[in-house]
Amino acid sequence: MSKEHLVVERARKAFQTGKSKPLEFRVNQLKNLRRFINESRKDIADACKKDLNKSGNCTELFETLGIDGEINIAVKRLSEWAAPRPVEKSLLTISDEVFLQPEPLGVVLIIGAWNYPWAVTLQPLVGAIAAGNAAVVKPSEVSSHSAKLMEKLLPLYLDEELYPVVCGGVSETQELLRQRFDHVFYTGNSTVGKLVMEAAARHLTPVTLELGGKSPCYIDKNVDLRVACRRITWGKFVNCGQTCIAPDYILCEPSIQNRLVEEIQKCITEFYPDNPKTFEDYGRVINQHHFQRLMSLLEGSTVAIGGESDESLCYIAPTVLKDVRGDSKLMQEEIFGPLLPIVTISGVEEAIRFINEREKPLALYVFSQDRKLIMRMIAETSSGALVANDCLVHFTVSALPFGGVGNSGMGRYHGQHSFDQLSHLRACLIKKLNMEAANAMRYPPHTDKKLAWARIFFLTQVNIDRLRRMAMLAMFTSLAAFIVQRILRQR
Repeated sequence: MSKEHLVVERARKAFQTGKSKPLEFRVNQLKNLRRFINESRKDIADACKKDLNKSGNCTELFETLGIDGEINIAVKRLSEWAAPRPVEKSLLTISDEVFLQPEPLGVVLIIGAWNYPWAVTLQPLVGAIAAGNAAVVKPSEVSSHSAKLMEKLLPLYLDEELYPVVCGGVSETQELLRQRFDHVFYTGNSTVGKLVMEAAARHLTPVTLELGGKSPCYIDKNVDLRVACRRITWGKFVNCGQTCIAPDYILCEPSIQNRLVEEIQKCITEFYPDNPKTFEDYGRVINQHHFQRLMSLLEGSTVAIGGESDESLCYIAPTVLKDVRGDSKLMQEEIFGPLLPIVTISGVEEAIRFINEREKPLALYVFSQDRKLIMRMIAETSSGALVANDCLVHFTVSALPFGGVGNSGMGRYHGQHSFDQLSHLRACLIKKLNMEAANAMRYPPHTDKKLAWARIFFLTQVNIDRLRRMAMLAMFTSLAAFIVQRILRQR
């Protein structure tokens, strides 16, 4: 029996005791997780510095701040999320209790990613705890310092049996995937995502796959290029371009390509003064394997900005490439690094066609002052999310579900979406044993008259909340009319 098997079995036995289900327990564990984040900020920042050369402030902004926010929302709203949810009834069930009851799925496997080793690992854990599940946490071995710190410190704050941390590489992950889970939550690339889904299918286990892809960025020629380029430059080069929702490439008309290059150069100089290589807020490529992969993508392309590199430091400067062809090497896979290709197109029609000919992206960015153009992009394309006139910021809105579509993933999380994703919304109907005469229409013999009544009772939907509101409105209207009449009589 493998170590991974023992960990999963221990988590399942702990879950079966029912101790993860009471709301008070869930809230306490969430508060302990928040305490872990607050008390370990320096250690987390040091680990991110060693893994990705992130500065302390960058770690706070892009890693721990979002976890804090997710925990705060979950603690505040948990009783509301976990409460029974009434649904519409038919005339046949008008006197019954009909509702959805969220219940825990069981044992969840969370496989984190290396680019944001804390945010994309612990934010799903917030949802798993809030929903009352046990969760086995598998941080990415690529961001090794963060993984080891998580393994060392997290059990000091959370129930060790319900929320164990398993470190290791490919073999450990494969062994975990051989075990039976009630849900698998994976963040990473589509190649591994397919393997995760295949392994989960053997146990009929549902999956959430947060993948990536080539997120396009269309720029209208009439937009304010200065503002657009500031936001694009930030979104592309934060974390050295290693962000699943970073703008992967720019689509624009040839007439504005050179102006785009000029504005992006100004922004790079402003954001990373003197030299990005020595600036604390500019990160590094995670390892030499990815460094070499990125450098190979540059072959045959025209560098307009940057291009400098240092393999010993896994450093690649913020780089912009112009006149990139749609069939070039740069356009065949997600870049996931500080390389920004510009592909020229004739206008919005060709941009939409270009996007739709490829896999559905995790995010689509549109920069335009024309609302009709933005709405056309929404109507005629498909992506996990669409953001107009900014980049990345939708990730910070807990009310928006974060997730992909097609090749960019399936499932969603953040805020209540995390809770619902990792819950089973159980259908419940509680009927009384009286009023049996009303059920005669469904019992044999099935006559034409019974069928006519059944059609009315089965197909007529009743919104009880709406009826209550209408009744309250009628009552207040009658009361107001009565008061007005009394006043008029007194006069």
